Amino acid sequence: MSLRHSQLDMEPVYGLFHGICRLTHQMFFRGDVAGLENLPEEGGYIVAANHASLLDPPIVGQFLPRQVSFFARKTLWKPGFPSWWLNAVGTIPVDRDGGTSLDAIKRVLGALASGKVVIVFPEGTRSPTGELQPPKAGVGLLACKAKVPVVPARIFGSFEAFGRGGRIRLGSPVSVSFGKPLYPQDYDHPGDGKERYARTAGRIMDAIKEIGPPQFPVV
Repeated sequence: MSLRHSQLDMEPVYGLFHGICRLTHQMFFRGDVAGLENLPEEGGYIVAANHASLLDPPIVGQFLPRQVSFFARKTLWKPGFPSWWLNAVGTIPVDRDGGTSLDAIKRVLGALASGKVVIVFPEGTRSPTGELQPPKAGVGLLACKAKVPVVPARIFGSFEAFGRGGRIRLGSPVSVSFGKPLYPQDYDHPGDGKERYARTAGRIMDAIKEIGPPQFPVV
């Protein structure tokens, strides 16, 4: 199924912004993508990616052919358009960057059960340098509770395009590589005891580290 046709299966507001994000990426941040064949065709799954820019969520999301649920800080729900838009596209509020409140976990499990995709950023917040940061245990908790495939993804160029504290640089390419999915038996080892969630997060982050950039020239 083409991405254009897949938008018809998305909720209207999400489908509209999905198309806008694709157009924006192609016009201003045109990079490449690799590993789309690693995305499960059916059922819910988690995409776990590095995080260095505000561009990361929409750029990763616009490559996915199914509707995605994102996390956002609860404080972003301002009266008027912000709250309406965040709710319309299915954003899940958390108490802080990387937070995992009980309500957020329930909403994640519900989204995954309905066949949606959830994007998480194991580092919890944007990297101040563009380098990979240690993961938070929260992503391990979510993965262990959900027991769904976790697709590691690595974003290249987003820090240069619009890094934390920097100016946006239109024309700076941003590319994404998706790795092979990790299954529960790959990332969740119950014998880890009290360190179960932290070690799960570490395994997911290690898989992200191993991913290289797309091996295709940007044209």
